[in-house]
Amino acid sequence: MSEFKNVTAVKAANIYYDGKVTSRTLKFEDGSTKSLGIMLPGEYTFGTELKEIMEILAGELEVRLPDEKEFKTLTVPCSFEVPAHSSFDLIIKAPTDYCCSYITE
Repeated sequence: MSEFKNVTAVKAANIYYDGKVTSRTLKFEDGSTKSLGIMLPGEYTFGTELKEIMEILAGELEVRLPDEKEFKTLTVPCSFEVPAHSSFDLIIKAPTDYCCSYITE
């Protein structure tokens, strides 16, 4: 899906790591939430409250998921899941475009 319809966009940006990671929150009629963002080159750790599905639309990166010791290079476009109440690490090598879905199961 290349576009979303019937959404509410939150005006205020989510800004992390001194502006190197930014996103906008989208709220859907069914109560679900996603964020669309950009990550600039750097190394980042993110914590989760909810289960997340990260769709990587463009860019160059490596990921280390919970309980993994090594980073994996991802072939874009791709996606990966992160369990609730955990954290994951990213090495961003080129500006990376992403969509994060928050799962409330």
